[in-house]
Amino acid sequence: MEPSKPLAVFLLGPTACGKTDLAVKWVIDSRATVCPFEIISVDSAMVYRGLDIGTGKPTPETLAIAPHHLINIRAPGESYSVAEFRTDALRIMAEITSRGNVPLLVGGTMLYVRALQQGLSPLPSAQPRIRERLSEEAQSLGWQVMHQRLATIDPISAVRIHPNDPQRIQRALEIYEITGHSMTDLCADVSEQGMGGIQALETQYTVQIFFLGKEALEFTRRQRLHDQIAIRFEEMLAQGFIEEVRCLLEKLQGTPEAQDYKNLPAMRSVGYRQICQYLEGEYSYDEMVYRAIAATRQLAKRQCTWLRGLTSVHCLL
Repeated sequence: MEPSKPLAVFLLGPTACGKTDLAVKWVIDSRATVCPFEIISVDSAMVYRGLDIGTGKPTPETLAIAPHHLINIRAPGESYSVAEFRTDALRIMAEITSRGNVPLLVGGTMLYVRALQQGLSPLPSAQPRIRERLSEEAQSLGWQVMHQRLATIDPISAVRIHPNDPQRIQRALEIYEITGHSMTDLCADVSEQGMGGIQALETQYTVQIFFLGKEALEFTRRQRLHDQIAIRFEEMLAQGFIEEVRCLLEKLQGTPEAQDYKNLPAMRSVGYRQICQYLEGEYSYDEMVYRAIAATRQLAKRQCTWLRGLTSVHCLL
C-alpha cells in the first residue's frame, strides 16, 4: 500500500455466498490491528427499512457488533439512485479514513461497485412526457414487448436488464428516444474518453478487491451455490419472509405508491416480487418458491458474469 493513499477494500461475490458473515469476522479481527475495518453496504435492497429477512440483512445483534453504513436509510416507497449511493459512499469512505480506519465495501450490487470505480456517465435527465408515453405503451403492449424493443436497439442493455424490471427498461428506452443513441454506446463513449474512470477512485485510495465464491465462476462447480440459494430461501420462509412482505404491503396501503407498488424498487427485489405475486393469488405456494429460487439463481449468474470481468482480484473460496 502506498503510504500517501488510504486503503479501501471490496468484498464482493454472488448472493448467498456468505459475504456478510466473513465481513463481520474481518471487522472483529481487525480491531486488534492499527487499521480496523468499517463496513459500507453495497446492496441496493438493504437500503430499505423493513426489507430484512429477504435481503439477508444483518440482525440487530450483528449490527451492534459490526455496524453497517448505508442500510435502513430509505422507506420502501422511496427511491435511491445509483448516483445517490456513489455520493453517500464516497463521503462515508472519507469519514472512515479520517478516523484512521479502513472502508470495507461489502455486497453484490455490481452497478453500485461500477459507479464507485468508474463514475457515472452524463446520461440525460428524465423527460416526463416521454416517460409517460412509454408507460402508456407498456400498459397496452406489456413490458415483455417493451423489453423486446430494447433488445433491437440496445441488445447489451437488454441482456443486462431483466424483462421484469420495468423501471430500467423504461429508462433505457427513454435515453434512446432523447439522444438517438443507446445507453450502452453512451457509457462506452464516456469510458473511452476516460471521464470518471476507475483511475478516479485509485487516485484517492489503494483499492484491494476480494471475491468470495470462486467456485461459482466455474460452471461445473456452480451447483453448490445453487443448493445454497435454495436452502437459504427455505430458511427465509421459515423465518417469516411471507409475513414480512405482507406487513410491507399493509404499510404501503393508503400511500401514493400503493397503486403501483409492484414497480417500487424495493418490491422488485428478488423474492419480494414473487411473494407479492403469491399473496395476490397469481402463483401457488410451490410455484412462488420455484420462481423465487430460479430468479435468485439468475441474479447470481449475472453477478458472476460481471465479476469475471474484474482484474486484479483476490479470489477466496
